[in-house]
Amino acid sequence: MWSDEIIKGAGLGLRTSFIEEVYDYQLKPNWFEVAPENWIKKGGYLKKLFEKIRQDFPIVCHGLSLSIGSPDPLNFSFLKELKDFLDYYEIKVYSEHLSFSYFNGSNTYDLLPLPFTVEMADHIIEKVKIVQDFLGRQIALENASIYLILEKEMEEHEFIKYIVENAGCKLLLDVNNVYVNSVNHGFDPYQFIDKINPDWIEYYHIAGHDRVEENLIIDTHGQEVIDDVYNLMEYTLKKLGSKPVLLERDNNIPPYNELLQEYKKVKNLVEKHEKQII
Repeated sequence: MWSDEIIKGAGLGLRTSFIEEVYDYQLKPNWFEVAPENWIKKGGYLKKLFEKIRQDFPIVCHGLSLSIGSPDPLNFSFLKELKDFLDYYEIKVYSEHLSFSYFNGSNTYDLLPLPFTVEMADHIIEKVKIVQDFLGRQIALENASIYLILEKEMEEHEFIKYIVENAGCKLLLDVNNVYVNSVNHGFDPYQFIDKINPDWIEYYHIAGHDRVEENLIIDTHGQEVIDDVYNLMEYTLKKLGSKPVLLERDNNIPPYNELLQEYKKVKNLVEKHEKQII
């Protein structure tokens, strides 16, 4: 019923602001990413548009509500809705953030940082195993943009390694987040990429950000991707291998024809690397 093509090349986050224009231009994304929470209960005209796009394009899901690092228990009512959505649309790839957003039953509406400790890693591993078993899928976790370093028994790359290898999940590597954290916390982003195992990777994210001060960047997904992040993305493709790349634009979204021009730049970068390794 639905497109089951494996995602490849460059993708774009699907937004209602341009969903009616997807077929209007010759250039079309190779695949789309959606937040399932925004579509699970969607009906009417928008649901019909989404189902048409799902018939014609591969789609992956990048969630907002799992809150995998929260001390709160997993929300199985939400997980049931999520599983039904993924199963109905035959969406194989589901990712979430390596952070938390719920505390004592309340939504903070932000992605909060985690302590890089064995105790927290073990807590997440246990939850990931339960989620994967419930959904019947391997999931991916995204490295987060971090503005406050909490208790740290290991470095971020070691924290990721411990979780991915012990939970049996994958990594959604957000290259912009690596760059943001490198500026905010003073490390070499290229050395961070060097410590990532290519076997962990599900796909990549690239996005824009706002530079507030010389040593402070906010990950807004509201600006065009800067050259430094493109350069880091190109290095990542060479170092870790050619995987799909998703352009995120969640805020200050330009007209769709303008967004497609930025998407084309990402697409050209991915295709350039693919040709180099053939």
